[in-house]
Amino acid sequence: MDLLLIGGVSGSGKNVALAALEDCGYYPVNNLPLPLLLDTAKYLAQAARHRVAIALDVKTGPGLPGLADLIAQLRESGWTVRFLYLEAKTETLVKRFSETRRRHPFSSDARTLTEAIEYERSLLRDVRGLGFVFDTSDLPAAALRRWIKDFVSVDASRLTLLFESFGYKHGVPLDADLMFDVRCLPNPHYEPELAPLTGRDQPVVRFLEAVPEVERMYTDIYSFVAGWLPDYARDNRNYLTVAIGCTGGRHRSVYFVERLAQAFGPAYQVLVRHRELD
Repeated sequence: MDLLLIGGVSGSGKNVALAALEDCGYYPVNNLPLPLLLDTAKYLAQAARHRVAIALDVKTGPGLPGLADLIAQLRESGWTVRFLYLEAKTETLVKRFSETRRRHPFSSDARTLTEAIEYERSLLRDVRGLGFVFDTSDLPAAALRRWIKDFVSVDASRLTLLFESFGYKHGVPLDADLMFDVRCLPNPHYEPELAPLTGRDQPVVRFLEAVPEVERMYTDIYSFVAGWLPDYARDNRNYLTVAIGCTGGRHRSVYFVERLAQAFGPAYQVLVRHRELD
């Protein structure tokens, strides 16, 4: 029985994620108060609903206290449980609430929108580390739906590596466990024939592979990740996000992510995300 719990800050895309999971065959439950989680899971199991996605409601209590214990109880009763925590930058959340003219659930006469966002984030601080954190900042809904479908396609019992490229000029990702900076390497953006391309294109690949420092950087990053992966696995981690950043997030970081994903793919479950290309 597969149970996927969705948490995170308001405005981070939980409704989009739940709809994507429904498209994948999950039975969706939205805004469930945490005290009802065990009874709901028991009822759905008896009703032969064996793939369930539940978006948890933080508004009915002070955060999600006891979530770790509830997840342990659900696993003991036969559920395979994954917890997906959606996050986004404060400025992105402010923009989303302003554009939709929705009221933040923790807004009040005493709190501004920004204060409400930070207050909710503080309530969820203790549960953020219980699952896989995914940064939806500036990510279109269609891209989030595609990523959710990739996320549920992997075996939840095995360690999954997510390699993510990004551009520093657009801000660092909030979901990275390990982050590497490759901005010190020659930038294909300054070559007129390479600027419109990406790190997936062979002319950019050839340009970078002709630079000795690129190979040295790749070897160092590969060795670090490969050397520490067994320790992360022993820590009962199901997901590890490795972010590679360059200036714009279109050439050098994309090249490194594609190459690392290919190298680790035969031994691990690997997902790839190119934030700026998405």
